[in-house]
Amino acid sequence: MKLNFKRLPVILHDLGMVFLAWALAMVIRYDWPLPPEVQDIFWPVLLLVIVVQGLVLWYSGLYKGIWRFCSMPDFARILRAAALGTLMIVLTLMLFNRLAGIPRSSLIFYPCLLIFMLGMPRLLYRLYHEHSWLISTPRNQHVLVFGAGTSGDMLVRDMLRNPSCGYIPVGFLDDESRLHGGNVQGVPVMGSIDELPNFMDSVPIDVIVIAMPSASDQQMQRIVEICERSGIPFRTLPKFDNLVSQQVNLSDLRDVSIDDLLGRARVELDWEIIHKGLQGKTVMVSGGGGSIGTELCRQIARLQPESLVIFERCEYNLYQAELLLRQEFPQLTLQAHLGDIVDKVAVQQVLSRYKPQVIFHAAAYKHVPMLQGQIREAVRNNIIGTRTLAEAAVAQNCESFVLISTDKAVNPTNIMGATKRAAEIFCQAINAHSNTHFLTVRFGNVLGSAGSVVPLFKKQIARGGPVTVTHPEISRYFMTIPEACQLILQAGAMGRGGEIFVLDMGTPVQIRYLAEQMIRLAGKRPNEDIPIVYTGLRPGEKLHEELFHVEEALNRTAHRKILLASQRSAEDWEGLIEHLNQLQCACDHYDEVAIEQLLKLLVPELHEEALVELEVQQAMAG
Repeated sequence: MKLNFKRLPVILHDLGMVFLAWALAMVIRYDWPLPPEVQDIFWPVLLLVIVVQGLVLWYSGLYKGIWRFCSMPDFARILRAAALGTLMIVLTLMLFNRLAGIPRSSLIFYPCLLIFMLGMPRLLYRLYHEHSWLISTPRNQHVLVFGAGTSGDMLVRDMLRNPSCGYIPVGFLDDESRLHGGNVQGVPVMGSIDELPNFMDSVPIDVIVIAMPSASDQQMQRIVEICERSGIPFRTLPKFDNLVSQQVNLSDLRDVSIDDLLGRARVELDWEIIHKGLQGKTVMVSGGGGSIGTELCRQIARLQPESLVIFERCEYNLYQAELLLRQEFPQLTLQAHLGDIVDKVAVQQVLSRYKPQVIFHAAAYKHVPMLQGQIREAVRNNIIGTRTLAEAAVAQNCESFVLISTDKAVNPTNIMGATKRAAEIFCQAINAHSNTHFLTVRFGNVLGSAGSVVPLFKKQIARGGPVTVTHPEISRYFMTIPEACQLILQAGAMGRGGEIFVLDMGTPVQIRYLAEQMIRLAGKRPNEDIPIVYTGLRPGEKLHEELFHVEEALNRTAHRKILLASQRSAEDWEGLIEHLNQLQCACDHYDEVAIEQLLKLLVPELHEEALVELEVQQAMAG
């Protein structure tokens, strides 16, 4: 340890305590004044004790610790230093005067007194700093903490250690009855969360902190409703999988977001299998600049691939994704390419150049009402583009190809869903005619993704409303972007080719509830401060989405959140290729009537209403 003059007062304090401990040990044995024969050797022996014990204290690393944050490791160092110091003093005194005039009982009293004298000042100093919050200042906020578990304990400890943080913990509420009446860090656990109204008049509460990062969405919904009824501002901690190093501190506090209410319990993944499937391989993500694609790239980058290739048609999205990945993963070998999956030459060039072993196909048009009137663009991008990329993957002997699909492909009532279903059909069919493993991952809406209702509602609320919902009863399945991407990786690692994996999306959420909660989280009242207006279902929009077809029997997999949809009747490969060739020709000639007829033949479950709507829009456009 280098000499640090800032620690000099602490060193002098400890040497003073050594002096007092040895003197008291002798006085306890002999009383005061000391016998003449002991007085003759007292000062030389005391000097020797101070030198030996001082060296031991220095060697033990005791001066690396800070009194304000002293903890059990510091007290363990004191115990070791006192024991080792006593042993070294005995050995030194035996060489010095064979312990003449040194009573054996003093050698027992000395380490006990030293431990007390070194430890007690440190403890008192820490208690002084941790409880200086009792002296309240006007800018301090009185905090009621929901959750007296590990996270609440760490959070309150951080508040107590930092009296200037502006937070004064006044109590805990926790549904665990065995904790009621106890104390955590000296702060009382007063009762259950439902009892909040009982304490609002008797306890000063300026803000509520929800310290329950492992809470389920149902628990969070209930807690947020209680907070909203109280009228007290509230904040929360991120979920455990979003916390750095699983540690909790004040910097993690943030406002409650809609993800906290609709995101589910933490996803447990078999990272060993996922890591094994991608480590050291070249991985390509089409549409890697989109919301799903970018997060997918982030997850893949953590798994140490040989290189990551992003193929994206939007220049700005590609720029943002590349910037993010290069900042977050500076060691990653990253290839960012502008290109369109429908451009066969560009696709073949990129695949022949980098030879990816795994491809995640996330590039797609997905805006239902917009695509309803633009069947050619939907078919060209979602079907022809998928075929182009898939055939190039086969030509380059790619190991696996993961198609990212949607719940709208099930019994489609819109053009977008029909095109995604056609892409599923093609991937299942080509799997039987190639060495590349093709598999499909199907899931519902993703919170905060581009084009989702969440960003739209945020903008509408910021403008003061109204918030537009298509139907009072409309519902959708939701999951967070990280959860969706992690489950895509898990399904990709599990697949052997030809499967359609369906992600367990939990319980569908009413869009009306989503709008109301977002308004409340913005500090407004639904239909009072911010009106909600129902505009009617849009073209091709379902009231309730489905995740699997009636002919697709669902089977469990090794992962509880991933289901396997059994394959329907096999497609005629030659007939399918002929259909796709005709679609390509119809797209080249911009023949929307032919495209519509061919899409109906390819996806017979496409509801007639969707085609009627398309014909109406085409007639109006004509």
